[in-house]
Amino acid sequence: MKNIENIRKFLKERLQQDTTTLYGYENERNQVIDLLARAANGESNSALLVGPRKCGKTTLVNSAILRLLQRESFVTNTSIISLNGLVHIDDRSALKSITSQMNLNREVEGKVFNSFSENLSFLLSCLKKGAKNQGLIFIIEEFDLFCAHHNQTLLYNLFDVAQSAQTPICVLGLTQRLDVMELLEKRVKSRFSHRQIFLLQENNFNDYLEIFKKLLKLPKPYEFDEWKSQKMSLEFSETNVTKLPFLRRIFDPTSFNFHKNSITEWNKSIKKLCGDEKMVKSLESFFHFDSSIASLKLLMFQFISKLSICNYEKLRSSDLIKLIERVKEDDKVTLITGLSVLEVCLLIAIKHHCDIYDNDPFNFEIIFTRFDKFSVKSTSMQNISRETILRCFENLRHLELIAPVGIEGKVQKEYQMYKSLIFASQIDDAVHKYQNLPTEVEQWAKSSLI
Repeated sequence: MKNIENIRKFLKERLQQDTTTLYGYENERNQVIDLLARAANGESNSALLVGPRKCGKTTLVNSAILRLLQRESFVTNTSIISLNGLVHIDDRSALKSITSQMNLNREVEGKVFNSFSENLSFLLSCLKKGAKNQGLIFIIEEFDLFCAHHNQTLLYNLFDVAQSAQTPICVLGLTQRLDVMELLEKRVKSRFSHRQIFLLQENNFNDYLEIFKKLLKLPKPYEFDEWKSQKMSLEFSETNVTKLPFLRRIFDPTSFNFHKNSITEWNKSIKKLCGDEKMVKSLESFFHFDSSIASLKLLMFQFISKLSICNYEKLRSSDLIKLIERVKEDDKVTLITGLSVLEVCLLIAIKHHCDIYDNDPFNFEIIFTRFDKFSVKSTSMQNISRETILRCFENLRHLELIAPVGIEGKVQKEYQMYKSLIFASQIDDAVHKYQNLPTEVEQWAKSSLI
């Protein structure tokens, strides 16, 4: 049992803390490595790393820096400064963070600066005095949020220093917005190198399945030896204070010890698990739902937690299938299954209207007329007052399943036009999952013919 606890702890820590292992994007990583290495050689540059959320932008940069930290010339000749648009909400807070990360708080203390550029120039001059040819690497996450800062002063000064070659500086921005260049002011854009590196997600389930296996399997003894040699090569980086925040984020597997037989038995169980066809099909459906590695890691963390909750010695495919079904649940579908039968009938009437009239807006009178035709031939939906139906219709609006079109209040509420905020497929799923729904309502949901 103690061995299982150790395995669970290792797998969880690797999923949470390993921010440097990159899957794919080899060409893009090589470009970033080349870009950052030039700062150590005294060359200034700037670039943007563009890709959707959770595609691995931060992991790619961390992986590139980890490679470079094994070069002594890079460690001694560069300082890494990290900024984040979600944390540094204005240029003043960003400048304080830069000062702190450059360890220049004492030099700045008590001084008064007339402008942002004067403050930044002073910091760079202090850096020159301390170390000749010391390169600066600025990693700016959520780059698009810095574009909203007043006059884009920080970006202007950083790009200006990079262009004028006053100090070796590399500015690397990370963003998910494809239109980020349009957010830059003309004076900022003119000083930017216009180099953009795009991360396009590769949708390949076979590679996705291999990553799933790799994250669940325990490393073999020779892999532990490789990690130990890497750790030794990084020891000299610890003397550079600016690298310490980054080094603390590196996952250290060498603190774990596993018996050779335990590794073999566990890896055999994972191989058997991945041979389950139902589990593979379920994982494939999750891949089509969300193909990012970040989401896969989050799913696997919950899966591995079953080892402690249920006291299992092995992972079970049925648990993963249930987890995937729960994650894929549509909130709107769950909401609809909790509505009254009358409200579900109104949604079915809205669905048929949108199918027939190609998603044209509708009002209460249109939906009431369609529902009334059904209720005449229905045995379970007769003798319902118009006021009750109107209240149910308004409830759909309060639940944001429908939304008004145009300005409200200019017409009577029965004639206010609305549009549907849910898809026909969501209504069909809800009808299928709704417990004890009258058979005639289910049949009406399948066909608009009454």
